[in-house]
Amino acid sequence: MATQHPDHAGRPYWNDEAYIPTIKEARECFLCFSDLGIDEYKWDWEGKLVDESVLERLLADHWDFFKKHPLGRDKFLTFRLPNPKVETEFRMGRALMGIASAAGLAKQLNLHSPPLFEVILPMTESAEEMIDIQEAFAEVANLKHKLYHFEGNRGLKHIQIVPLFEQVSTIIRSDEILEQYLKFHKWKFGFTPPYLRPYVARSDPALNSGIVPTMLAIKIGLSHYRDFEKKHKIKLFPVVGVGTLPFRGGISPVCIEDFTAEYAGVRTAIIQSAFRYDFQKEDVKQGIKYLQKHLPTQKAQKASRQEERDLTELILHFEQPYQRTVEKISPLINKLAHHLPKRRERVQHIGLFGYSRGTGKVRLPRAISFTAVMYSLGIPPELIGTGRGLKKAVDGGKIKLIEKFYVNLKLDMKKAGGFLYKPGLMELAKKSPAFKGIWEDVQEIESYLLMELGPKTPEQKQHYKLCEQLHKQLKAKKSVPRTGSASRLVRGLTHIIEKQALLRHSMG
Repeated sequence: MATQHPDHAGRPYWNDEAYIPTIKEARECFLCFSDLGIDEYKWDWEGKLVDESVLERLLADHWDFFKKHPLGRDKFLTFRLPNPKVETEFRMGRALMGIASAAGLAKQLNLHSPPLFEVILPMTESAEEMIDIQEAFAEVANLKHKLYHFEGNRGLKHIQIVPLFEQVSTIIRSDEILEQYLKFHKWKFGFTPPYLRPYVARSDPALNSGIVPTMLAIKIGLSHYRDFEKKHKIKLFPVVGVGTLPFRGGISPVCIEDFTAEYAGVRTAIIQSAFRYDFQKEDVKQGIKYLQKHLPTQKAQKASRQEERDLTELILHFEQPYQRTVEKISPLINKLAHHLPKRRERVQHIGLFGYSRGTGKVRLPRAISFTAVMYSLGIPPELIGTGRGLKKAVDGGKIKLIEKFYVNLKLDMKKAGGFLYKPGLMELAKKSPAFKGIWEDVQEIESYLLMELGPKTPEQKQHYKLCEQLHKQLKAKKSVPRTGSASRLVRGLTHIIEKQALLRHSMG
């Protein structure tokens, strides 16, 4: 499933600049289908500007292709809805109206109908939320007026919900939410869904809890899904929302086998912008073919009850130091996030990191921006809290259990560690206990890996030098008054960040 996540560093092969305006996303969607061989495209109504006439654009501009490869049968367009809890309800209404009218349009044109029949619900935390969306759609589909009448054999009366679980605790108990959903669905609509596509986020839980808690939670969730299928005699097709850098999932054309081994049990992998545009096009196409061939064959690891209890306890050992640290360093993160180059048109949207801590809440940028900032500083977020958690796991004799379920743990730490800029971290650690904690993480990870972290490849060494420049710019910016020279420093920060992103093949 291709998405519109703005994590790419370089210029898309089909565009004349790195920035992708909303008006070009319909063409991007078509190229994902026709050129890269991707099966599904997520049309994102959450937190970004959206072209509401996408279906008309696709059919008008590429009629021959979609006549041969109909939407809803061979290729799939799936709306990610805005969650009513955090976004205005009129965006939801517009999205649902678009899905209802699409079915009638396709029927009128003698195409496969319905072309759109599933929606992704972000931040799902209960079965009631899923049912609410389906009820809302039924009301839209049953509107009766001569100008907008969706009933009859031209209409779509019921949509499938793809629940997106975005917190560590929610992912772990997501099978309970699905169980409730089956009961409510049968009671409300009189039948059981033919299948379910539980969608586990990878970036936002990492932003909130750290990389190791997120990986362990997903493995518990996938294990639960195996049991769920057997218990309820219903097929589950899990989706995982991954980005290119290890902190956000570690999927790229050059490590596709490692990814497939790590996420056994997943049936749909997210292909974000960095995967598609920051690597050689032929490698991208081969990587997509590999996923299509191998994802359906993998079975999720089964965790015993005792293993699950141990993993849940271990999550806290990593999560607590991560959250304490990120809370303290958030001012620097938010400050540097303003210098990131834009890649898509987004509406204002605040990240999920907002757990209560005394008075007020910590607010961070979205996960892509957070990851980009930390890598630009030379402090990969994979390391935060991980070293201290690993020490507890080793001391408690549980490290083998973590390695069993987080298959690429060592590999991910080595990859992230290659972008570490130790001088900058050490300088910050002298002034801040929070950064001192990250320095402790580095030392413990090095002890665990039996190797020193730091740049190894030519690209990582270039990245290291750019980190040095960025830290110098940050120091200079503090001492320069608001003048023309200060503006040049600001532009200089953005330029450095962009060059770093190109070297690591992802913005964040």
